[in-house]
Formats: sequence, C-alpha cells, structure tokens
Amino acid sequence: MDVMPEFFCELFCEEIPARLQARAAEDFSRLVAAEFASLAPTNLRAVHGPRRIAFAADIAPAIAATNTTERGPRITAPEQALAGFLRKYGASRDALRQEGDFWVLDRRTEATGAAALIAGAMPALLRRFPWPKSMRWGGTSSFTWIRPLRRILCLLDGTVIPFGLATPEDDGHGLASANLTEGHRIHAPGAVQVESFAGWQATLRARHVIADATERADLIRAGLAALAADQGLTLVDDPGLIEEVAGLVEWPVPLLGRIDGAFMDLPPEVMQVSMRVNQRYFALRTQNGRAAPVFAFIANLDAPDGGRAIVAGNERVLRARFSDARHFWDLDRATPLADRVPALEGVTFQAELGTQGARVRRLVRLAAIIAPYAGADVGLAERAALLAKADLTTGMVGEFPELQGVMGGYYAAHDGEHPSVSAAIRDHYAPRGAGDGVPGDPVAICVALADKLDQLAGFFAIGQKPSGSGDPFALRRAALGVVRIIRENARRISLRPVLCAAGEGLAADPAALADEILAFITDRLRVQLRAEGARHDVLSAVFAAGADDDLTRLLARTDALAALLTTQDGRNLLAAYKRAANILRIEDRRDGPHTGAVDPHLLAEPAEIALHAALADAEAAAALLAAERYADATRLLAALRPPLDVFFENVTVNADESPLRLNRLRLLARLPLLLDPIADFSQIDA
Repeated sequence: MDVMPEFFCELFCEEIPARLQARAAEDFSRLVAAEFASLAPTNLRAVHGPRRIAFAADIAPAIAATNTTERGPRITAPEQALAGFLRKYGASRDALRQEGDFWVLDRRTEATGAAALIAGAMPALLRRFPWPKSMRWGGTSSFTWIRPLRRILCLLDGTVIPFGLATPEDDGHGLASANLTEGHRIHAPGAVQVESFAGWQATLRARHVIADATERADLIRAGLAALAADQGLTLVDDPGLIEEVAGLVEWPVPLLGRIDGAFMDLPPEVMQVSMRVNQRYFALRTQNGRAAPVFAFIANLDAPDGGRAIVAGNERVLRARFSDARHFWDLDRATPLADRVPALEGVTFQAELGTQGARVRRLVRLAAIIAPYAGADVGLAERAALLAKADLTTGMVGEFPELQGVMGGYYAAHDGEHPSVSAAIRDHYAPRGAGDGVPGDPVAICVALADKLDQLAGFFAIGQKPSGSGDPFALRRAALGVVRIIRENARRISLRPVLCAAGEGLAADPAALADEILAFITDRLRVQLRAEGARHDVLSAVFAAGADDDLTRLLARTDALAALLTTQDGRNLLAAYKRAANILRIEDRRDGPHTGAVDPHLLAEPAEIALHAALADAEAAAALLAAERYADATRLLAALRPPLDVFFENVTVNADESPLRLNRLRLLARLPLLLDPIADFSQIDA
C-alpha cells in the first residue's frame, strides 16, 4: 500500500483569545477537509494554542484525470438555456454533440497534483475563515484575522506549498507560505524550520512550547496537584479554569503564592471568585476543607530565580484585589438585606416581565403555596423569598455576579436572620449545573422551586420558549432543576395548581400555561431518564394515560411498570395488549365500538370463560392504583398473561356466528379498559 503524503499547515499569529482557540482549530480542520475532499484526507489532526492553530492530514498525491459526460438541455430548449449550460462548464458550442433529444458535453479533467490544488485554494480559504470578530492591520490590505497573522507554514511531505495572500485589488498582506515557525516568545524567539507535523511538535517542545492543548491542561492539572500535595493541601476542582489557562500559556510552570492573613476572614467563595475572575488563580483547601492561605497560578516561562520575582509580583496584585473585595464586604454589611428590598423596584428583571421587586412579590406568594408540600414554615419561606434577590443591589454582587445568592446568604446570617432563611437565600439558584447539588432544607426547597417555576411561567407567558438548540433564558436548566429538586428530595408536590398560581397576572389563561409548562418539565424528566439509561418510553406511556402533575407519583408508576416489563409475563402482556388493540382497531372500523357488557351465557370455549374470570379478578387493580400500590397493581395484571395466551391460541375472535364474534370482541375490549389507566401501552417499545 502506497504511503500517502502528509499535508501540514500552521497559522501563527499574535495571542488568540483562549475561548476561541478550540473552535478555531475545529473550523480550520473542517474547512480544509471539505475544500480538499477530492484528495481523500485521512488521519486528521487539529492543534491549537495561544499563538497558533494547525492542521495535519494524510492526503492523495493528486486527483486523477477523469472523463465525464454532462447532459444538457433539449435540442428544442431556448437559446438562453443552452447558453447557461455552456457557461456553467466553461465550454463552447462546438464542443457539444447531439444524443437523442438532448445536447451532450464530453468533458475531460486533467490530473492535478495536490500541491497545485492546495496552493490555488488556500488564500481564499483563509480569507473566509469564520472568526467571530476579525481585525485589519498594516497598509490597505483587505485581509482580516482574529489577531495579526505573522506566519503561514504549509508543507506537503516536507516541501513548501507556495502561495501568498496578496491580491491585485489591494496592496496585499505581504505574507506568503514557508516552512518556518516560532517557539517561545522569551525562551526561544525567532524562526525555525520544520519538515513535518511530528517534527514541528518536537521542535516546538525543544523551544519551550507544548503544542497540544490537552497535554498542556494535563501538565497544569498534575503540576498544581503536586504543589498542593507538597503543602498538605488540595486543589479546588475547576476544570473550566484549567482549560482556559491552557489557552493562555505555551510552557506551563505551576507556582504557589501566599495570601496575606489579613484577608483570610473573607468568605472563601469571595476569595476564589476574585482570584479566578481577575487573575486566573487557583484556590486551595486545607485537609479540613477550609480556605488555605495559599494560591496557585501558572507562569508561562521557567524563570532564572525559580519564579520568586513572579510570585512576589502576583502576591502584590492579589493583595490589591482582596483589598477591593474587603471594601465591598465591609460596605455591604452596613446595610441589612431587608433594607435593600425596596431598591429592587429599580432593578429590571426583564423588559416585559418588570422589575426584580415585582418578581420578589411573585416569589413570596409562590413560596407560601409550595411550603405545605415541602413541609416548610410558611413565614420562613415567605421571608426567604422576600430577601432572596436583595443581594443584587450589593457592591460585591455588582463586581462578581457569580456570587448571587451566596453573598445574600452571608449577609442574611450577619443580619441575624433564621438559619433556614440564610440557607434558602444561598441555595435558591441551585442546582446551577449537572454537578451541583440540590437544596435539601424545606425552606430552601420552597424558594428554589418558586424561583424556577416563576422563571418558566414568565418566559413562557411572553413567548420566549426554547426552540431547537436555542435557550437564551436557560429554561431547560430551570425545568431540570425543578425535576431534580423534587426527585432527589422525594417530595410530593402537585405542580399544576402551583403553576396556575405562577401564571396569574402573567398569562390570560393560567391553566393553559400551566399545562404547557408541565409538559415541558415532564419532557426534561424524560431526557434525564434517557441519560440514566432508564425506560423513557415507559414514562411517556404513563404520562399519556393521564398527565400526572406529581412527579414523584409519576416516577413510582413508571418504575412499577418498567419492572413489570423486565419479566416474561410483562413482555407477553404487552404483546397481548398490542394484539388485542390491533384486532379492536380493525373491527371497530367495521361495526364498533365494542364496548358493551359481556354476556356470560355466550362464552362457549373454556379459554374465553377463563379469560372472563381473570379479567374480573384484575379489576381489583383499580383500587390498588388509587391507593398508589403500583407494584401490587402491576403484579395483579401480570396474572392475565396465561389466560390471554390460551385465549389467543384456542379461540377464534371473528367467529362466523355474529353474537359470538361481538361477545368476544367485548371481552377483548375489557383488556385496554384495565390497562389504559396505568399507561398507554401503544407507546411502549416492544
């Protein structure tokens, strides 16, 4: 098998924002693979870093010559149609020949080498690169890039593919492809030649650049963890920050600095967010989980003094940052949260939904309605809801919006509020993500549910519902939060009346709005079950039997039915139901519906007599369902399996005698009457 040549291209520029690097590498890989699909690229590799994105692939050395025949317009077609056909293929009229009723063009495409094809296409490809924002620099060139582009390395099996970015219409960018790259800005400045993708990676490593972002992230993670362990500390898990820092440095060097003891009484969340947002520093914890008087960060070079000057400089910067945080902390506590509530009338929640003050009034009402379901004190639930958004007016939250709720919890505790009120304010945004826990205190459950249900009701009422992948107001996350809070706390909450209350004053028809939101929440539950590998089709079937607004009860019904379907009796009962439903659907079109009473005197065969008796016994399932004894109800219905099997084996439903036929159809019709209150079995996958 012939070895395919390697196509390798690196685009070297000034520092690319960390958040854009991975997407840029993906876009580069996608564009190149699509543009040169005729060269059958394989073994695609995309790499990104602070000052470069690169792509490598194995490709065919050339496109072989081809002969094709293109059928054109009919002989009788208008002249304009023929002219358009010729223009499409760049052909003249004397190249046409007649074949039947049509003009035909025989075309030959000559073989084209990969280098020539790439050289011809790359300038236009780079000019249409989809950066979110681009800039121009130097002269009057029309070329744009995210940051000034300094080098283009483009090789085919080690040989430069020559092309430039200059165009006749402007003075050009002056940049042309070559075999040059650059290493670390400080440790190894200047250009260096490379011949291959592997050689490029090795050359960069020797010049203090780790090309692969995943490797940089691994080095950062391992280096920080080792430094922390040496001090008997642990690193606060922050994968997003590690990924971001991996996009800021080319040669990661982990270092530790000390935190001035004067700031150690600040809330640990304040310290962590200030370090993370302002400086990209990492927080550490002691063995007992408290904030450590140490911070970690990543330098981008090996300093001659081991990093002492770098550490000292970063310690000075952090002292200034923490001084600002101290100012907000002290100033905010001078005004009780309760005194801040009136200021929420001047804080807009959403243009069509009014102020945060109006929203707080809705939350107070909803929290009181939810309190009996959650087993919470109504007064505490109302107090927590009243104060939940007050920290939006504080200086600390104004500086660090990530601390909404967290700071309110601290300030409420400082004001002497009930511990459940402080906890509810702190936790009412939870869960913020998949890895976040749910509130467990009854008061916190009330306020967290009120917050999310009001959010859903408000945005659904003004028509701002999620569509496709778009969800600008995080309504899917809110609905999933409702599901998780109820499910993980095993709370029995009738959501429909709560949602109707949430819609009052927001929608003309609160009941219709409640049904729409309930269906949306149930769909989020279905998605969660699917992610867990559970039978989400069973949930759909149970919900279709009657839109249950108690998620805990809905899950209990679903679990009982799913357990039944894992047994042979359950699977056979499902098959029997679908067989009976098919027969009834066909016969009902003929002379149905067949819903009358069964005449015992017309039961002639032993199998139908036995089924009639079994169906009578199974009617006790209705009382079990009403008592929420779902497992007992499904076990009772599973007993129908043997008589159903015998019935279908030995009884002809469509008997020649009309009275027998109608009676047997009525007998069969009793089966869905028994099973439909449990679930719509037609929606369950066999």
